[in-house]
Amino acid sequence: MEPGFWHDKWQSQQIGFHQADINPFLVRHWDALGLAPDARVFVPLCGKSRDMEFIAAKGHGVLGSELSALAVEQFFDEAGVTPKVSTQGEHRHYAAEGIELVQGDFFTIDPELVGSCKGFYDRAALIAWPAEMRIDYANKLAALIPSGSRGLLVTLDYPQEALSGPPFAVSADWVQTHLGRHFEVTALESLDVLADNPRFVKKAVPWLTEAAFLLVRK
Repeated sequence: MEPGFWHDKWQSQQIGFHQADINPFLVRHWDALGLAPDARVFVPLCGKSRDMEFIAAKGHGVLGSELSALAVEQFFDEAGVTPKVSTQGEHRHYAAEGIELVQGDFFTIDPELVGSCKGFYDRAALIAWPAEMRIDYANKLAALIPSGSRGLLVTLDYPQEALSGPPFAVSADWVQTHLGRHFEVTALESLDVLADNPRFVKKAVPWLTEAAFLLVRK
């Protein structure tokens, strides 16, 4: 999606992709990554996700990447903290209480910034991209993530013809085929979540599956 699309979504607060609660897959499977308590964790396209608070509460430093300045500002406002703000190149960095959010274009992030991260978490990033742009995202993510880093990926899958994204449908086969080039992929869990997603029910989407994967950078 073009940057203007996401800026408009945040400006109009059409952010149905934002989850008010901690993602259940994150709660159930995070410890399976086996990260050291002080390991730094990269969260691409993080929005204002409260999942980052969960990860930080585990003792990890969090490095998030987010296009929208409004999303970043809302995250810290809702957390009740005032971040320290600095500018580094074309990105603005907001940092407070172990969480640093880098506001700007994900595709121009310096790999050195992510090089200290031993873990990563993707709940709403991969599924934010239509098929024709998803490979570019996957390749950039792989270029940023250091070898040996371990991450949790959460996806959604449904008949794409039944509903235009985002979120876009990403199948387990797609994950194995395209991310498998860069990561060791292990399927952790898959659940039918149609009843929990009124938008999909209203559009008569016949099925909706949420899945979690463990990814280890080769």
